[in-house]
Amino acid sequence: MQNETELKRNVGFFPALSVVMGTVIGAGVFFKASSVSAETGSTSLAMLAWFLGGVITICAGLTGAELAAAIPETGGLTKYIEHIYGDFWGFLAGWAQAFIYFPANIAAISVIFATQLVNLFHLQQSYIVAIAILAAVSILLINCLGAKAGGLLQSVTLVVKLIPIAVIVLFGLMQQGSVDFSLFPVVAGPHHNFLTALGNGLLATLFAYDGWIHVGNIAGELKNPKRDLPGAISLGIGLVMIVYLLINAIFLMTLPINQISGNLNAASDVSTILFGAIGGKLVTIGILISCYGAVNGYIMTGMRIPYAMAVKKELPFNNFFMKLTKEGAPWASGVIEVVVASIMMMLGAFDTITNMLIFVIWTFYCMAFAGVIILRKREPDLYRPYKVPLYPVIPLIALIGGSFILINTLFTQTFLAAIGIVVTLLGIPVYYHTKQRK
Repeated sequence: MQNETELKRNVGFFPALSVVMGTVIGAGVFFKASSVSAETGSTSLAMLAWFLGGVITICAGLTGAELAAAIPETGGLTKYIEHIYGDFWGFLAGWAQAFIYFPANIAAISVIFATQLVNLFHLQQSYIVAIAILAAVSILLINCLGAKAGGLLQSVTLVVKLIPIAVIVLFGLMQQGSVDFSLFPVVAGPHHNFLTALGNGLLATLFAYDGWIHVGNIAGELKNPKRDLPGAISLGIGLVMIVYLLINAIFLMTLPINQISGNLNAASDVSTILFGAIGGKLVTIGILISCYGAVNGYIMTGMRIPYAMAVKKELPFNNFFMKLTKEGAPWASGVIEVVVASIMMMLGAFDTITNMLIFVIWTFYCMAFAGVIILRKREPDLYRPYKVPLYPVIPLIALIGGSFILINTLFTQTFLAAIGIVVTLLGIPVYYHTKQRK
């Protein structure tokens, strides 16, 4: 395995831009419209939530990139937290990613895949969980053939997932909308508290924008990180935000908001209106392939985190988690993550799972944002090939935005937040047990 001293600086601006957009654009763009609409109750507040979610994500990406460039180690967020706060918090960040973040993403997107398949072939709703589990297991089996097989599947689906987005946006812009659609004044829907609705709407959008933390991993391979990293992040996420705003505007101009609220098939319904029954089915197939690829991405990367923790002797049953296939894939770690994901599929719906994972991961994101400020004071001489622009304004925007979402979730979705906190805290006895054993 190469270390950071062997990395070749041969990545230019446009490859970096494509990495940013390819990492962030996933299944959430098609399905979070239902949750955002339900939480906000109005077209104006829904669109504001998508806009503010993009702004917070840009600030988060620019802030996280400073840590990625200064601490270019395998492990990403876990290593940043460990460097700033110590082994205990680094372990909890790894534990949360391995046993909440990645399984919850696998579960949520597998449920969406199954929901779309059931809708396409008019199957019984009771089949959704079984199909979701089968989808996740099939992708795990593909990844057990090695990183090359998983990477090939990822490359194909990366191209395909952009097609339904482009088609919906282009055709939607040419249609004459007959649905009431207004951006101003920005108000919450009937029976919605403005701040609560905005906070819950933002929480929903951040699932669609998630993935920005991984873009800093290419910092060590950029030809000019000081110039290209902030440019790729700000332009990349900015373009993603424009795409998200456009596609959600088309959803809201094509269907009344009450028909989008809570409707996970809204993208398919809009496609049917825009293109007719056959065209709608073709777009749905594109969305299915996109979801399958998104699950593949999370399984392919997620199954390597418990393996990496086991190599460092940080988990019980380390020898089990370290088991590999002949092709070198950590199959045992993958099995555990898919089992955890399957339990989540049986216990909760799409929005419940995604809201929990966003609450947990943004807790550690906020620690990372604060960490940028801490390191500037504690380690002023640390080599930083890239520094966040407009410091400390951008880190503070990311930190305040993230804190608002966390506090809002604690008060409005207390049970959901409590589950995330409890599962994260279950890592504490594991940490002390393995530390004592070492």
